[in-house]
Amino acid sequence: MLLLVTGSSCAGKTTAAEGCRDLPGVHVHDSDEHGVPSGADTAWRQGDLRSWVGRAVELQGTGEHLLLTSQSPLGELLAVPEADQLPVAVCLLDVDDAVRAHRLESRDPGQWSDEVKAAFASWGRWHRRHAADPQYQPQVITDGGAPAMRWDRWTDWPAQHPDWSTHVIDTTNSAPAETREALRRWAIEAMRQALPIDR
Repeated sequence: MLLLVTGSSCAGKTTAAEGCRDLPGVHVHDSDEHGVPSGADTAWRQGDLRSWVGRAVELQGTGEHLLLTSQSPLGELLAVPEADQLPVAVCLLDVDDAVRAHRLESRDPGQWSDEVKAAFASWGRWHRRHAADPQYQPQVITDGGAPAMRWDRWTDWPAQHPDWSTHVIDTTNSAPAETREALRRWAIEAMRQALPIDR
């Protein structure tokens, strides 16, 4: 299956995913590990996600799983043409806007302008709303998206649709070790419950 760990920058995705590296049969990767080209846009991100879904399908053939940290939300994953070939689960790592800004500044002092910090916070707030409701501003990811994406799979779904499910972990007041353990518990439970979804 594909375990997608998503969220805006500095929510703790990469650090938390380290706690899953020793899970049997789980391959842990970050979507940025092979580089992000300058000018990467929505369509590029969705194309990149599609390549990772292909990798997850390959791993599934050997009985293994892919845990991927990414900024792609549930709606993008469900719209990948090949996503219906394997079970998927999505976890959003979220954090308070002020804490995100503090973490950005601590990680890269002086690198981020207030405008960029505000953009990261806005992306984080959109993730939060999208996780709860597929009808919340879907154009954020559908406009300018990759041409092959299957938006028709979910764009008419209500928030209560049984296949619209994102587990949320708020890392605002959590130490890294606590976040790692929370993500690990989620991954184990998601794999235990994994069933192919008819999309």
